[in-house]
Amino acid sequence: MAYKNIFLDTNILVDIVTNRYPFSKNAISIFDYCQKSNIKMYSTSHSIATLHYLVKKIVDEKELRLIIEDLLDTISIIGVTESILKKSLKSNHKDFEDAIQIVSAQSINNMDCIITRDLKDYKFAEITVLTPDDFLNTIE
Repeated sequence: MAYKNIFLDTNILVDIVTNRYPFSKNAISIFDYCQKSNIKMYSTSHSIATLHYLVKKIVDEKELRLIIEDLLDTISIIGVTESILKKSLKSNHKDFEDAIQIVSAQSINNMDCIITRDLKDYKFAEITVLTPDDFLNTIE
């Protein structure tokens, strides 16, 4: 499949930033492939805040801020608006945070897929959801 727009869930960003074994290998491969292939990567403002919250426990604050700045130069951020929050609250998704991710991804025209390691909470998404392995298998 020829991808143009992909959405990276928070767990993928954490894998990349923390180099979390064994997940980071595929996350970094996806990131590199998208950059080389001019595939636009998206995530949410909520994901960036969550990323910071989770990673500040293991990475120096100053270094983490530089890492996030670099990340923001590479991916496009979908702002979590009041409209997205209301749609997420009214959705059938059990997990509110995942609903925010799904509704945010759907707010972008022609979003090809969401990439996450957390498939169980995305089973009712109206958009294709792939694990990192599944995504990499579609491009090989």
